[in-house]
Amino acid sequence: MRLSTFKNGIHPKDFKYYSEGKKIEKMSIPEEVFVPLQQHIGKMSNPIVEKGEEVKTGQIIAEADGFISSTIHSPITGKVKAIDEFNHPSGVRSKMIHIKKTGDDEWELINIPEDWKNSTKEELLGIVKKAGIVGLGGAAFPTQVKLSPPKNKPIDSFILNGVECEPYLTADHRMMLEYTDKVLEGMAITMKILGVKNGYIGIENNKLDAIKKMQERINKLNYNFKVIPLKLKYPQGAEKMLIDAILKRQVPAGGLPMDVGVVVDNVGTVYSVFEAVTEGKPLIQRVVTVTGDGINEPKNILARIGTTFKELMEFSGGLKDETNHIYMGGPMMGVSQHTTSVPVIKATSGIVCSIKKDEKSYVYPCIRCGTCVRVCPMNLIPTKLSRLSELGEYDELGKYDIQSCIECGACVYSCPSNIPLVQWIRVGKLKSN
Repeated sequence: MRLSTFKNGIHPKDFKYYSEGKKIEKMSIPEEVFVPLQQHIGKMSNPIVEKGEEVKTGQIIAEADGFISSTIHSPITGKVKAIDEFNHPSGVRSKMIHIKKTGDDEWELINIPEDWKNSTKEELLGIVKKAGIVGLGGAAFPTQVKLSPPKNKPIDSFILNGVECEPYLTADHRMMLEYTDKVLEGMAITMKILGVKNGYIGIENNKLDAIKKMQERINKLNYNFKVIPLKLKYPQGAEKMLIDAILKRQVPAGGLPMDVGVVVDNVGTVYSVFEAVTEGKPLIQRVVTVTGDGINEPKNILARIGTTFKELMEFSGGLKDETNHIYMGGPMMGVSQHTTSVPVIKATSGIVCSIKKDEKSYVYPCIRCGTCVRVCPMNLIPTKLSRLSELGEYDELGKYDIQSCIECGACVYSCPSNIPLVQWIRVGKLKSN
C-alpha cells in the first residue's frame, strides 16, 4: 500500500527506541510547583489568588485575559508562597505562581453533564474553556478558540494528529496505546463541538502498534473515524503538512487550517478534552517524554504542570555525568535549556537530554546547492531569507514570504555548509513585523 505524505521534507533518524516501549508512569504529587502565567499563545493570564492563600487541586488561580488567552488552575492542593518571576523554559524569567503542597489532592472540579452526547456544543465548548485546554503538541494555542471558527469558515473535517514526527518524543504514541478509548472519545467530543462528521487519524508508519490498536478500538466502539497510515517524514506533524498528506488540501500562505475547512488537534489535546468533559478535570497534568542518551532511564511520565525538569530527571534515574545538552521538545524545534530549575508547562511534550561531542561547528559560505529549497515543506527559499536577514535588509523579506516559515529546521538539518538558517529567519520574522 502506498502511504500518504506531503511534498519535500526530510528523514532524520527518529531515536524513538529510547522510550517508545516504556509505559506511562505517574509521578507522585510534587512538594511544590511553579505555574507560569504565560504557557499558551496569546495574552498572559491574570492571577486571581494572593500570597498566603490556600488553593485546591483544579482551582482557578489565573483567568484568561481576552479571547486568545487561557485559564490556569492549581496543579496541587497547597498554599501560595509567592507570585514572582522565575526561570521559564522559554529561556527568560517570567511571572509564576509558586505553590507549596499542604496535603493530598482536594479537588475543585468543573460542573459537567451526565451525558455529553445530550449536551449542546456551546455547553461542551464552555467546559473546554473553563478547563484551560491548549494545544499540547507544542504550539499551545487555546483550544476553545480553535474550536470556535467564524461562521464564514465552515468546517467539514477534523484530523487527530498522531504523527509525533519530532525525533525522540513518544508521549502521544504511548497515549494512543494506553489511553486508546479515552483519546477516541475525546475526539468524538471535539467533533461534536465542531459539528463535523468526517474524522481522520494520521499516524506515521513507525507506529504500527498504534495504528493497529486505534483501528481495532474504532471498529469495536463503532466510531466513524478513518485511520490514515502515513509515510515516515519530517515535519509531517505540522498542521499544513498533515492536511496536505491526508486530504490533499493546501492551506494558503498566511492562512489557517480553517481556511480549507479543517481543524487539527493532537492526541494529548483531545485526551484533555475527554478528562474535562467526562471527569470535570481541568488541564493540570500532561504526559512528558524524558529521553535521550544523556538520561539513565528514559521514560514517559504523567506529571503535574509546574513540576521542575530536575524532578522529572531524577524520577528518570538522573542525568549522566557527560550530559551537556537539554532541550524542551525535540532537537528540531525544541528550546535549549540553561537550567533544570524550570517547570513543566502545558507545551512541554518532552525533555531531551543528550551528550554531544565537543566539536567546533564551522559555518561555511553557501555553495548554492539548493538543498534547503528542496527540503522546505513550505516551498520557500531559506538561504535567500537567511542572507537578507543577516544583511539587515528586512524590508525585502516580505517579498519572499518569510512569515510562512514554520521554523521546522529541515533546512538547517540538511545544509552542508552548517549555516544557521532558521536562526537568521527568526530574526528576520521579528524585524520585519
